[in-house]
Amino acid sequence: MINLAKISENGQVTVPVEIRRRLGLKGGDKLLFIERENGEIVINNASVSAIQKAQKNFEGVAEKMNVRNEEDVQSLVDEVRHGKKK
Repeated sequence: MINLAKISENGQVTVPVEIRRRLGLKGGDKLLFIERENGEIVINNASVSAIQKAQKNFEGVAEKMNVRNEEDVQSLVDEVRHGKKK
């Protein structure tokens, strides 16, 4: 896929609709620019990247904390909010 965009005098770029769809971008979203070792610049949806990074960092944590369902999550929330253990 190849798309072309023009930069305005103010440095603004209109992201082509096909790219917005592929990245799941909507108004107000932020873009993440990543430079690879070979100098290539990659553009990602910052929200999606943040969620993916968080998912990777939290991988296995629920099992370690013995969280299996919504009730377990609610118990943790109650404990943090009120210092109560169920």
